[in-house]
Order: sequence, then structure tokens, then C-alpha cells
Amino acid sequence: MVELSRVDSPIGVLTIAMGPRGLRALSFDDRLPDVAGPAREGRPPETVVDALAAYFRGDLRAIDPLDVDPRGTDFQRRVWAMLRTIPAGTTWSYARLARAVGQPSAMRAVGAANGRNPIALIVPCHRVIASDGTLGGYGGGLDKKRWLLRHEGSWPAQPELALPAVLRGE
Repeated sequence: MVELSRVDSPIGVLTIAMGPRGLRALSFDDRLPDVAGPAREGRPPETVVDALAAYFRGDLRAIDPLDVDPRGTDFQRRVWAMLRTIPAGTTWSYARLARAVGQPSAMRAVGAANGRNPIALIVPCHRVIASDGTLGGYGGGLDKKRWLLRHEGSWPAQPELALPAVLRGE
């Protein structure tokens, strides 16, 4: 059984879907997330509320230890797991993310998986931008993506340099 709850945040209402093994979804603007199976209204989990509050107060790593249990294809889950390795305060390009999941020519597929991320903020798809430093898209709206990146100190972003991988630290 998935429990749905809502919490207020500086970027609007966040709707949380919590399953027995962790967060299944986190969506913006009071939108109900798509969860497979039965769901009921409940209280927001204290650990999630505390982590979100700390994140919004400036402890950008407070959300990192939260357990997640997203539903998706194997490829999507690989992309989402890699997103969780992008540290707050940094951005990656879609090309870098594609290389990191071992699919360097699959930038469109990586972008599509990024766009289907069901756990906004906690699985930080907002940290992925275009190689030229522009924002690209964001399911929560570009205003929220810009706010989150500014909050994390990584906006305005710099274009990814055309350096060899070894010099980029990859």
C-alpha cells in the first residue's frame, strides 16, 4: 500500500508517495503522482519531512540518505540511480549522464528517462542541463528548476568544456 501525503515547501506543495521500501514518487504543485497499486491518504513520513526541511534550510545533503523505490524500466532505474550520484552544487549535461550510465550515444534516451523521473528533487533530475549551459526542460517547470539550482549554488551554470574525459575527471 502506498501512502500519499502533502507538505508545503518554498517552491510550492510537494506530494509524496511512500511505499514500504521508500519513496515511490514526489511531485510538485499538489499533482497526484502515478503510483501502481492501491494508495491511501496518510501523514507525511517524519524522516522525509525533516530531510526536506533541512534541505530547504540549506543542508543540501540532507535528502541524500532517503530511501527511494521508483518504478520503471531497468534502463530508467539505472539513469535515476546515477542521478543520485550528482552532488548538490554541480550540474551534468545529458551527454555526461549518458556516458556515466555506459550509453554514450543514448542522450535522447537518457533525457527521456530523466523526464520520467517520478521522484523529483530527491532523485535530482534538476541537476541535468544542456551541454551549452542552458536549462533544457523540467517537468516541474523551468522556474522550479532555476530556483533549485540557485538554492544549490549551481546557477547560472557554465557550459561543459570540450575537454578530454581524463581532464574532466571521468
